[in-house]
Parts: sequence; structure tokens; C-alpha cells
Amino acid sequence: VTFGNSVTSVGRYVFQNCTSLTSVTLPSSVISIGEGAFNWCTQLAEIAVDPLNTVYSSAEGVLLNGSRTTVLLCPWGKAGSYVIPNGVTNIADFAFSSCGSLSSVTIPGSVIRIGSSALSQCTGLTNVTIGNGVTSIGDFAFDYCTSLSRVTFGNSVTSVGRYVFQNCRSLNSVTIPNSVTSIGEGAFNYSTSLTSISIGNSVTSIGNSAFAACTSLASVTIPNSATNIGDFEFNDCTSLTNVTIGNGVTSIGDSAFSYCTSLPSATLPNRVVSIGRNAFSSCTSLINLTIPNSVTNIEYAAFSYCISLTSVTIPNSVTNIGAYAFYNCTSLINIAIPNSVMNIGGTAFYSCASLSSVTIGNGVTSIEDAAFWACPNLTRVYFQGNAPSVGFSFFSDANNGTVYYLPGSTGWGSTFGGSPAVLWNPQAQTGDATFGVRTNQFGFNITGTANIPIVVEACTSPANPVWGPLQTCTLTNGSIYFSDPQWTNYPARLYRIRSP
Repeated sequence: VTFGNSVTSVGRYVFQNCTSLTSVTLPSSVISIGEGAFNWCTQLAEIAVDPLNTVYSSAEGVLLNGSRTTVLLCPWGKAGSYVIPNGVTNIADFAFSSCGSLSSVTIPGSVIRIGSSALSQCTGLTNVTIGNGVTSIGDFAFDYCTSLSRVTFGNSVTSVGRYVFQNCRSLNSVTIPNSVTSIGEGAFNYSTSLTSISIGNSVTSIGNSAFAACTSLASVTIPNSATNIGDFEFNDCTSLTNVTIGNGVTSIGDSAFSYCTSLPSATLPNRVVSIGRNAFSSCTSLINLTIPNSVTNIEYAAFSYCISLTSVTIPNSVTNIGAYAFYNCTSLINIAIPNSVMNIGGTAFYSCASLSSVTIGNGVTSIEDAAFWACPNLTRVYFQGNAPSVGFSFFSDANNGTVYYLPGSTGWGSTFGGSPAVLWNPQAQTGDATFGVRTNQFGFNITGTANIPIVVEACTSPANPVWGPLQTCTLTNGSIYFSDPQWTNYPARLYRIRSP
């Protein structure tokens, strides 16, 4: 197409889908080109501009503004490599978008800004070098650059926009420099070949879904500068085996690590206050977990379907355990609810098939519907305080389940939630003839409610007690004689009785 010298404007979508168009020459009179004027002109390799045009110019067939400071439009059919001229400071929104035959673009140090979707859907692009002058990379800038395997960042980039490298499925490693302070939402999601990511120590904000569905990502370190892990940030990173979370992180967002099916453990820093909904849901390889003392709330389904989780430590800072929090954690054997917890949500431990023992702290005032439903091996629940309000099916499917409560607590009857309720009151008898040394062993009677289960433990130092179990038994007919033949092996020996 060659325009006459009277044409001053080219309207929107004028040549859209002209798939055989190979070249365009713009006269000096053209001062306006409408949105999408050359969209889907897949053979268009050159846009030439009359040198007398003061509004537009051309460099190797790519359209620039008249002062050659902004790249406006690369024709969709341009192939091979392209070096942006020195002096260009801005790559406009969509400037190279859908140029599928470009293999590389070199961005000089003069460029300050890369616009939104500037190089999106450049499916043949394999390599990008971002100059040291660039300070911001716009949203979707390299979205769907499916052949892009390597990106080199300049040292002036301060922000990586939303979805910048989304669906860059050949991208295998990224180093984010220390100049970057924020990584936008979805920045690398669905970059399925990404195996490693190095995040600079200045990053304070990482947006939601930033690394979601990076299915090859094996290891990641969140720097101490970051304050949060966003919603869905590492969701469905199925190869992730190692996560180091910086000490500055205070919150873990909803579904942040859900479906990280290879993650065996997670260490949470001591400043984390909240664990979001479904945060570690379906982390099927997660074996053990220690929740720090800073956490106050375990949200809905936070650890649901963690089928390998055998133990979890809940600290005294937690006040609420949300519904479905540990739903279907089929390997969880026992759980201790601390005194700080006031509410246990509905179905919180639903279908924990291996759960055999639960201790519930004295602060719990309500247990919602089906909290321990479908736990067929749960035979013992020990309450340390008064009877809480309880929903339906509290103890369903535990055929031999028994509730135990302490002397002095109130609200108990012969049953609780449909299960037998029994006073747990073992006492060491120090005043009868059984107490003391007998035939080279030390022993005493223990009495209490018939058939209640107990564990006798011992330690050697009251200042730094390390308790170890000596005998696990039941008080058959309400009494049992305990003896310790090893007592002479220690300079001092202390004993205590607890629930199993």
C-alpha cells in the first residue's frame, strides 16, 4: 500500500486481516494512525515513512514517533532479530505484540519504560536483554512468549508488572536483581519450564499467583525484605520440594502453596500472623509442620488433603481453627489443641482416618458440626477445661470413642456429643504401704476411675525437665501398681502421670 500525499489519518482496524500485505509506505502528511490499523497483517514486514514526516519515523521497517524516542509498532511479519535504536526511551503498549517471527529483541540502555503487552505473544522470541536504563516493565509485557528461554534484567528495574512473563513456557531460569521492589500479580504463572528463580533482596511485595502453575519450579527462597506471600502465589507448583520463607513475611495468602504435591516440609518464620484459606491444601507430600507462635488464626481448609501429614504443632497463639482446616489428613495420628484456641470449626478434622487421640485445651468454648466426624480410629478425646458447646456428629464413626474430662471442670454428664464421658482422675498414692523402695525398685499405687488410660513418665532434672515414658496402661478396676527398677541408675528421679 502506498498512500497519496493528501492522507492525514489512517482509521482504526483499516487493514486488519490483510494477510497478504507485505509493505506500507506512509507519506509526510499522515499525522494519525488508529488503533489496530494493521492487526493480523501477518506478512507485513515493513512500515516505511517519508523522511519529511514530523510525527512518525521508521527504523528497519519498525514504526517510531517523529523524534525517535518511542517505538510505536513493529509489523507482524518482521522476522529475525531487532535492535532498538539508541535514544529510544519508551516501548509503547503493544508495540511488538504478536510479532511471532521475531527471534530476539535488544533493548538499549536509553529505554526507561517497557509498556503493557509490549512484546506479548511474540511466540518466536527466544532471548531478551533488558538494558540498564529500564525502570519498569508493564503488565503482560512478555505474555505468551512461548519460546522465550532466557531473560536478562538490567540493574535499574524497580518493578515487574502483572502477568509480565505469563505462559512463557520455555523460560527455565530467572534472576531478579536487587533493584526490583515489587513483582506483580501472575508475573510468571504458567511458565511451566521454570526450574529456579532468584529473587533480589529488595523485593517487598509479590503479587497473587506470581508463580502459580510453574510446574517445574523445584526451589525458591523468599527474601527477608518480602512482607507477604500472596494468594495462589505458588499454587500448583507440583515439583516444588524446597521453600525458604524470609523472616519478614507476616501473612501467607489463600491457596499460596495449594497442590504443591512434592513439598515435604515447610518452615514458617516467627512473624507470620495468618495462614490463609487452603494455604497448604493438597500438599500431599507434606509430612510435618510447626506453626510459629505468632499465628493467631488457621483459616478454612488451610491443610486439607495433606494426606502424608503425620504431626502438627499448634502454638498457644492460635485462637481459632477454621472449618475443614485439617480435612482428610488421613495420616495424622494425634493432635493437641492449645489452651488459647476458643473455637474448632466444622469438619476441621473430618475424615482424619488415622487420628487416635486428641487433647483439647481449656479455652475451647465451641466445637462446630462434624469436627471429628469420619475418624474411625479416634478412641480418646481429652478435655482440659469445661464442657464446650458442640455441634452434631461430633464423634461419629468412632465406635469405641470416649471423652475424658478433669476434676473441677463443669458441664459434663455421663455422655458428651453422643459418646461416653468419663472423669480422668489418676492419683499417685504416697501415703500407703506400697509407696517407696521395694526389692530394689521404687514404686507406688495409682488409683482413679476404672479403666482410664494413663502414661507414667520420668525425668531427672526439675530445672530442665526432659520427660520420657516408662509405662502406658489402663487403671484396671481403678488401680494399678507402678514400679521403676531403673531408679537406682539416676541421682534423682521425678515422676508424673499424663494422658496418652
